[in-house]
Amino acid sequence: MAALSGGPEAWAGTPDALARIGAVGGRWLVTGCAGFIGSNLVQALLELDQEVVGLDNFSTGHRRNLAEIERLVGSQRWAGFRLVEGDLRSPDDCATAVQGVRYVLHQAALGSVPRSIERPLASHASNVDGFAKLLDAARLAGVERFVYASSSSVYGDSPELPKVEERIGAPLSPYAATKRFDELWADVVARTYALPCVGLRYFNVFGARQDPDGAYAAVIPRWIAALLRGEPVRVHGDGSTSRDFCHVDNAVQANLLAAITPLASPHEAFNIACGERTSLADLFAMLADQVGDVRPGARGARPQHGPFRPGDVRHSLADISKARTLLGYAPTHGLADGLRKAMPWYLGLVQR
Repeated sequence: MAALSGGPEAWAGTPDALARIGAVGGRWLVTGCAGFIGSNLVQALLELDQEVVGLDNFSTGHRRNLAEIERLVGSQRWAGFRLVEGDLRSPDDCATAVQGVRYVLHQAALGSVPRSIERPLASHASNVDGFAKLLDAARLAGVERFVYASSSSVYGDSPELPKVEERIGAPLSPYAATKRFDELWADVVARTYALPCVGLRYFNVFGARQDPDGAYAAVIPRWIAALLRGEPVRVHGDGSTSRDFCHVDNAVQANLLAAITPLASPHEAFNIACGERTSLADLFAMLADQVGDVRPGARGARPQHGPFRPGDVRHSLADISKARTLLGYAPTHGLADGLRKAMPWYLGLVQR
């Protein structure tokens, strides 16, 4: 969505969604609140005058993201936010965070396929053990709905395009396996303990507050930062690899709809994307053109190609019809306009 504070028109096919969120009331928990998607969720909820608890251990999140939200929403709305600095792997921290919470939006995880290959036990501890502890704490606290970040990586070695929720393949990395574990845990808990759970299979989400630095940075922020700095852009493979890129506003919309929309099944998984496929070669051309508006030399840049990474999927494209039908999900930002919206933020971060 363009901006939650911009009114119901930002929700495209769901014009009553903002009013419904305002009407439900109650306390929301956002885990990974200082991270990329989590911080965007915190901002959106505070703009809707909701009471928000954030849980983060700051292992990958940034305090600057919370400071930016405070500046953007103002002191009155910021007063509705409470930070729990804690760890998912601690049952006590999970119990503290879910106290009095009506909806959980669970975003915290150790992301990145390469990181999971290098440090598989760390990924398992955060993404599976931490997930199970938070889910159990939510059950015991009487949470009404548990929405969590899954991943398109669960489709694994399935060559089928577009990806349909009911058909998945074998995981290709420890990270993918952790997300599949999470879906299994959520399904069992939902059916055994009557805690409704919704998994959102994100497809390459990008946008403001996505860190461009570090060994495990995602491709869009990493390439934008390199183009702005005049540094080489490295492509894994020949550039034909394709992805379904999804602006973070679409992911925020999906989370909020998943929390408030009645569903017949105790556990559902949804693809969250745009339903459009872009090759890495075409992505590079788009980024070089847009960065060229700020740094003209970027338009003449050429990528450096390297080997294909272990664990990566060659092609990814989502069928989003299930989310459209059952949630009323209607993505408002495609790749090109999503990049235009995100570019000022990336530029500001690189220039700091």
